[in-house]
Amino acid sequence: MKETIDKKQSLEEVEAAIDRSLAENRVITLITYYLSRYGEQVLNAILSRILARFGRDDLQEVVYTSVKELIMNATKANLKRVVFNDLGLDPHVPGQYEEGMTFFKKNLIEDRMKEYREKFRTANLPVTVTFYYEPFKVLHVKVKNNFTLLPEEERRIREKFDNARSFDNLMDFYLHFSDNTEGAGMGLSLVGILFAQSGIDRHSFSIYSSERYNETIARLEIPLAPQYKTRRDRFNEELSRTGASAEELRQKFRPRDVEGSGELSAIDF
Repeated sequence: MKETIDKKQSLEEVEAAIDRSLAENRVITLITYYLSRYGEQVLNAILSRILARFGRDDLQEVVYTSVKELIMNATKANLKRVVFNDLGLDPHVPGQYEEGMTFFKKNLIEDRMKEYREKFRTANLPVTVTFYYEPFKVLHVKVKNNFTLLPEEERRIREKFDNARSFDNLMDFYLHFSDNTEGAGMGLSLVGILFAQSGIDRHSFSIYSSERYNETIARLEIPLAPQYKTRRDRFNEELSRTGASAEELRQKFRPRDVEGSGELSAIDF
């Protein structure tokens, strides 16, 4: 059964639709071109209903903040593609990338992203957020863009991940590394540090690109039970136990594709 949340629905109706999906263990998907205030309320409702149902209300603030940050970062990445296209620049050419980023930093503050919503739609640049779960075990959240990372983006993401691992609280991190260079990056570091402060393994947050599917995915793996073993832990255990090659096991532990199977969809929020 597929069900769609309409923007005309009240939050009470949205929550009822979420509860019906949870009762049937259905995938929930939120698709946005620019997350509106109402979209934030829908996102909050999705996470609060999931976490309350599985007895983990204590994770609400951490998970909501993390997912919202990833949506904002994904939207900024969409904005960057539109800006480069409007300027007629090829971001794969180093000099043109720097030219585009100079314009991006000087002219496009976060408050202006909403102005580009229709351009995102025309260019088929949504941000797709998928929530799927094993009841009382784990919540997975996947935030997807319809393109792969640029080389410079990948370098900066790795740099931010490495920097964030040196800190256990946000204040120290901001004092050392706040630079406002691209907007993205600080949010990624925020997610890693929030996880560490909440007792969630930082490795439960990952970002990767797929050339095969032309997409970039930020993925969160949120344990809902203390005995839950993350995909990384299970991978390392089996690697040690079986002596199989890492590549063989990567295929076995590859995250499953979950879109499209009997889901609840909230579109264009």
